[in-house]
Amino acid sequence: MWLYNNTPINTIEDIPQDAFGFIYITTHIPTGKRYLGKKSLYHTTTKKLGKKELAEQPITRGRAKTTKQVTKESDWKTYYGSEEYIKQAIKNKLHHEFTREIIHFVPSKKLLTYYECKYQFMHGVLESDEWMNTNILGKFYAKDLA
Repeated sequence: MWLYNNTPINTIEDIPQDAFGFIYITTHIPTGKRYLGKKSLYHTTTKKLGKKELAEQPITRGRAKTTKQVTKESDWKTYYGSEEYIKQAIKNKLHHEFTREIIHFVPSKKLLTYYECKYQFMHGVLESDEWMNTNILGKFYAKDLA
């Protein structure tokens, strides 16, 4: 379960309508270590058109489209983080060892990356053993700060 201001968030209806994603903190209860990241609520994929859809296309000049964009809800409900330790623990069914807190809803993809970086720098995630984050944006690494 996700928490936002101590309120459970269980479905997409519990989330502000203008939200594209959110910034979150996952905490490993036994160690107190935390992970700060971002999560999109939706993702877009390209899907090939079926025979029926291809046949229904209007005749136009040039090449006919063979694919379409499809937007689906992401796996945000079951997501805990991208850090390897967290992924392994979840794989081993240790969900109960973690809490998940949403700290900021964000309205766009670009701002999602901005706020993730902002919060990571504000909390000093690379400078403290309290955090599991090992890098920010794949450019700044904890090992480089040692």
